Amino acid sequence: MDQIVTGDCLKVLAKLPAGCADLIVADPPYNIGYEYDRYDDSRAHKDYCDWTEQWMRACQRVLSPAGSMYIAIGDDYAAELRIIGRKLKLTLRNWIIWHYTFGQNTKKKFARSHIHIFYFVADEKNFTFNDDSVRVLSDRQKQYADRRANPTGKIPDDTWVVFPRVCGTFSERADGPNQLPEALVARIVRASSNPGDLVLDPFCGAGTTATMAAQLDRRYITIDISADYVRQAKRRVKKSLKRNGQPTLTPLSPLQLTELIRLYQENEIPAELLLEKPKFIKLFAGQLNRRLAKCSAEPVGPPLKASEIASALQTLANKNLLPVLRTDQPSLKTRNPR
Repeated sequence: MDQIVTGDCLKVLAKLPAGCADLIVADPPYNIGYEYDRYDDSRAHKDYCDWTEQWMRACQRVLSPAGSMYIAIGDDYAAELRIIGRKLKLTLRNWIIWHYTFGQNTKKKFARSHIHIFYFVADEKNFTFNDDSVRVLSDRQKQYADRRANPTGKIPDDTWVVFPRVCGTFSERADGPNQLPEALVARIVRASSNPGDLVLDPFCGAGTTATMAAQLDRRYITIDISADYVRQAKRRVKKSLKRNGQPTLTPLSPLQLTELIRLYQENEIPAELLLEKPKFIKLFAGQLNRRLAKCSAEPVGPPLKASEIASALQTLANKNLLPVLRTDQPSLKTRNPR
């Protein structure tokens, strides 16, 4: 438990007990010629497809009967991966599209700005899905004050547009291969596992899955063929856990503050509107407290008050520490410019 292992994922997975993993998050090489230090990302089509089926089958063996598997992949092999999933009799719950800005620069075709994420389960009737830990405010609540709206918000759509690609200037950017955003992986971990569950990643890369699992009180085993990537991932997890024990700018704990920022980004309501409308802050507080309840196996203390959350948001806005939203417009800036 709680290991980042150096080795070929097929060999390491073969040593694990069957049915041990509650959640698998895989972001494999896309076979597009990316330069890894220990892997050839320019394999023949059949070779890559055969290898993909091998590691997916190995993952299926260690997936628990009620487990879930999320796999990220680019356009080139999305169709093949879906067919392999059907061949392995995995049930597809969602074909998620992660759309991001800052797509790849192109000259003779439309810029690619999305990744496919396949959400499979082992058993179509028995699986973990913590809807309260991923809900966001609906348009019925934000715009129309519709009384028919679910007071806890809505489950996000299967097109994820609130997570920007991790660029080189981002604070969470790690050395090494491309990486999924922390907030995106955190959504997957919260939704499809519980505190204490085992999260497995056969392609550790920058260590995002291990970092989010540790942060959200899950156990983890991640694997990478590169000893250098493994060393970097271990440092990243250690740094994240050390940061969790440090004081923050507000009375909130580091985890509470991190989840507050993530929820703010996903709800896409500018701080000015949240702070001016008590109704929004109350709804926001309910969502945040339900999320936090799924972030630790231990009691997290009394629920945060709306006033505490409002104070934390104001402090973050004053210090320019809130993420920029797609909805941010000059007319909607906070009174204290970010």
